[in-house]
Amino acid sequence: MMKQTDVNRVRKAVVSHVGSKVKIRANKGRHKIDITEGVISETYPSIFLVKVEDEIENTFQMVSYSYTDVLTRDVQLTLCSE
Repeated sequence: MMKQTDVNRVRKAVVSHVGSKVKIRANKGRHKIDITEGVISETYPSIFLVKVEDEIENTFQMVSYSYTDVLTRDVQLTLCSE
């Protein structure tokens, strides 16, 4: 059972790393794993946004994840050393 205090703990950890580069391992279901790198750009009460750059096309996209996905380990964040 997920508790609100657990979600708040994850939210505070993400908020403290806004602007940091992270490696994201997201479980997309049916044995599909997406691994990307980006920068945590914004946080909201239920989600946070990561700016992912596509170096080949020289563009970027914003990807959103929820704090509960991090808590249930559907999304795993690892800080990158810059």
